[in-house]
Amino acid sequence: MEESILLFIQNNIRNPVLDPVFTAITHLGDGGIFWIILTVFLLCFPKTRRAGAYSACALLGSLLVNNLILKNLVNRTRPYEVIEGLVCLVSPAKDASFPSGHTGASFASAVAIYRQLPKRYGVLLLILAALIAFSRLYVGIHYPTDVLGGLVTGVALGLLTNLVGERIRT
Repeated sequence: MEESILLFIQNNIRNPVLDPVFTAITHLGDGGIFWIILTVFLLCFPKTRRAGAYSACALLGSLLVNNLILKNLVNRTRPYEVIEGLVCLVSPAKDASFPSGHTGASFASAVAIYRQLPKRYGVLLLILAALIAFSRLYVGIHYPTDVLGGLVTGVALGLLTNLVGERIRT
């Protein structure tokens, strides 16, 4: 079923207009760079410092859980390596496929920030996280369950960071 979803995206949704858009969106998550820059920016101002601190903790949690533990435990092969006819639009990755680190980091940071800042900002960040997650399927570098795994761990880490942070504060 995952193979069918990825091939459907490739054969029916990919096009010359969307390819550069989703390639650019996926690169926002490379190394968590967008989320790291946003976190540093938030840390610079007293009104947003807590959101930045929670985002930093959530990103570190995502790095540990997704990239250092789960990817090495599961060690799943990338879809473009096994699905005949699937073309990857970005450079091949060197690490394992499950879970999606881009998705995990995006949702960890977005959820942590969403809980701390006015909702209008948080919603925009959640939409960006969802676009980054979909972009991982669009460019052919992850299976749908990789993205789902990253989403679940990211949301859980974002919520956990807020829960622990608020308990420490009180």
